Amino acid sequence: MTSNLDHPGTDCLSVGGQLRQLRRQARLSQLDLALQAGMSQRHLSCVETGRAQPSPTLLQRLLDTLETPLEVRNRVFLAAGYAPRYAALPLSDPGLAPVRTALLHLLEANNPAPAIVIDSTWQVLAANRGTQALFQLLGLPGQALGEGFNLLETLLAPGGFGDCLINAEQMRQVAWQRAAREAGQVPGLAALLARLPVPQATEPAELSTPLLLTRVHGPAGELRFLSTFTTFGMPQDITVASLRIEYLIPADEVTWQALTRACAEAAGS
Repeated sequence: MTSNLDHPGTDCLSVGGQLRQLRRQARLSQLDLALQAGMSQRHLSCVETGRAQPSPTLLQRLLDTLETPLEVRNRVFLAAGYAPRYAALPLSDPGLAPVRTALLHLLEANNPAPAIVIDSTWQVLAANRGTQALFQLLGLPGQALGEGFNLLETLLAPGGFGDCLINAEQMRQVAWQRAAREAGQVPGLAALLARLPVPQATEPAELSTPLLLTRVHGPAGELRFLSTFTTFGMPQDITVASLRIEYLIPADEVTWQALTRACAEAAGS
């Protein structure tokens, strides 16, 4: 996994400078962060300006309060002269066997609704039968599921899933905005965004409706989905922290029936 130590403009900052940058990104004042972390504002000011060296315990408390990504926490610990605290095991590592089992169980339990596992660069690592059924319904190449593909790329680049969307403009804007927010901490995602087409919009992505539906051209009409995702709570490994499961939950009976039939046909073939 690409390290944020290579992220320009951050590796040269002192530990205090990095904490100040993270606090400002969180839109917290020194007083707000100090109160939430259980320390004095004066002590926090001294840490940020380099007049005081934070202990590992204090540094951990500040980073917990700021909900800092694990990869960035390693960078901050290094800047303070401490060893990194979080590993980045490959998903195939025996130590992550319980994680793989949990992921497969969640994917299987979601059938016939589509569900995929993606990493921090939006690369699809696994998909369930509901996803395969949706691909078959839409005439998309099924081999992509076995070989792995990038969700952001298939949404934004021509010839992918984005072309099947009725509200493609809105969904592409939402995907781009979300990825752009995440790219600040993920250099690989930033590199991917740099080579993908920027969505051109005639209307703002924010809608007056309470939910944004994923609307797809189906073989017999429109299919409608609610999109949501799940992450692991309190991960202690960078790889695990980067994983999320994206769900497309059928939003009406027509969509449920279409996916149910397609899943049954896929299972019988």
